[in-house]
Amino acid sequence: MTKRQRPTIDVRGRQLGGGELFLIAGPCVLETRALTLEIAERLAGIARERKVELIFKASFDKANRSSGAAVRGPGLDALQWMVEARERFGLSLITDVHLPEHCAEAAEVVDVLQIPAFLCRQTDLLLAAAATKKPLNIKKGQFLAPWDMQNVAKKVVQAGNPRVMLCERGVTHGYGRLVVDMTGFEYLSDTGHIVVFDATHSVQQPGALGEKTGGERRFVPALARAAAATGLVDGMFFEVHPDPDRSPSDGPNMVRLDEFPAILDGVLAVHRTVRAL
Repeated sequence: MTKRQRPTIDVRGRQLGGGELFLIAGPCVLETRALTLEIAERLAGIARERKVELIFKASFDKANRSSGAAVRGPGLDALQWMVEARERFGLSLITDVHLPEHCAEAAEVVDVLQIPAFLCRQTDLLLAAAATKKPLNIKKGQFLAPWDMQNVAKKVVQAGNPRVMLCERGVTHGYGRLVVDMTGFEYLSDTGHIVVFDATHSVQQPGALGEKTGGERRFVPALARAAAATGLVDGMFFEVHPDPDRSPSDGPNMVRLDEFPAILDGVLAVHRTVRAL
């Protein structure tokens, strides 16, 4: 079997992909400046020790929660905490955008924009994000087949922005459960774009805790290793937190920061083994 050439994407002058695994990691939502810098510093050290490129992730607004009582986040101004993290630790930055009018403002601050899964078919949002010329990490909707993402990517490319990453994060299976179809990575890869696997959101149990999302973080390592074993994933996405159970958003599916190095080592071991075949 001929080894498939992996695509690359430029982020802050660094070529990511091309057969080397990169990392998107950080807390679900920005909480405080001190916590943002603490997590960023820890992740920067973990990535540096393993010679892995890191894009630091956090959301300034969680506008896609099912309950009106859910925590939203501190707002756009809090992105300055992430800027401080970039300046201190040399990180690239990524954050979600939910409205077209947020795109240009967020793009002035971060290096990559992320389109949430529920919004991946929103044309006005995609076009506004594409217009920034920033790389875009577009999450596959829980309601979409993987081959449907080729049309999502086309919207962005035809708008003049080829800097696209397509992110698998599970598909709805009945009520309150998600499953990951490993064959889906073939379809995402066939688009020619960078492929990312979101291991932590793939173990979500939407609405399982009434007014909060549930999840099973114990399944994250196995899913991440399985995705790496396909040989078709360029980037791995993990939400991490020093104390996930105290996080105001997505705590049950986030990885404990102290446990993250061992999880990442397992994923890298599988990835490097497969790439050597």
